[in-house]
Amino acid sequence: MNTTARETSPRVLVFDVNETLIDIESLAPYFARIFGDAAVLREWFGQVVMYSMTVTLSACYVDFFALGQSVLRMLAEVRGMSLSDDDVAALSTAMATMPAHPDAADGLSQLREAGYRLVTLTNSPHRSGRPTPLQNAGLQHYFERQFTVDEHQVFKPAAALYRRTAQELGVHASECLMVAAHAWDTIGAQAAGYSGALITRPGNAQLRARGIPQPNYVATDLIDLAQQLHATRNV
Repeated sequence: MNTTARETSPRVLVFDVNETLIDIESLAPYFARIFGDAAVLREWFGQVVMYSMTVTLSACYVDFFALGQSVLRMLAEVRGMSLSDDDVAALSTAMATMPAHPDAADGLSQLREAGYRLVTLTNSPHRSGRPTPLQNAGLQHYFERQFTVDEHQVFKPAAALYRRTAQELGVHASECLMVAAHAWDTIGAQAAGYSGALITRPGNAQLRARGIPQPNYVATDLIDLAQQLHATRNV
C-alpha cells in the first residue's frame, strides 16, 4: 500500500473489467491453436491496448472488439499466416465470454457490504441485444452502473472518460477510486483526480518512474484490496 492511501476516502470504486475482473488468460488456448504459441496472447493484448491509445490520440475510433480482430489479422500477416473469417470471429466470441477471476465475486461482495458504490468503466463495447462480458462472467449484479468508452468513442486512459463517469454518478472525481490491473489505467484516472488501486494480476506490476503518480493501493487481488480499504477506514 502506498503511504498516501490513508489520506484517501473513496465513496465510489470504478472497476476496469478486462484482466481486472475477468481473466484474459482464458484466451491462451485460442492463441495456442491459431499461432502455436499461447504467449502470443500477451503480444496481441499489448498491441490492442497500444493501438486503442493510438486511435484516440489520432481522433479516430473503432470499437475494442473490432480493433482486437484487426490486430489479430495484423499479427498473422507479420507471421506470413492466413486466418479464416471463422478464426477471427472466434476471437470476438472468446473475448465476450471470458470467466471471472476466482477472487472477484468474494472481493466485490465484501466491498459492496462495506458500503462502497461499485461501477465499471471498460474499453469493451456493450452491444445491443447481447450480454456484456461482465454479465457473461456472472458479475453484473454487483454493480450500480456499467460504463463503456464506446459511448464517447475514446479509449482509456483519456482523462475525460474518468471525469464524465464521476459526473454521471453525481460525485467529485476525488471521491472515486479506480481499480485496475493496468498501471496505464490508474495513471489516467489519477491524472483526472481519482485515487488509484493497482491489482497486480500475473503479468502486471507498478510502473515506478519519477513524475508518474503511483497507486494509492497495491493489492494482489480484490480480497486483498477489500482488506486494505477496511484497514484504512479504521485507522
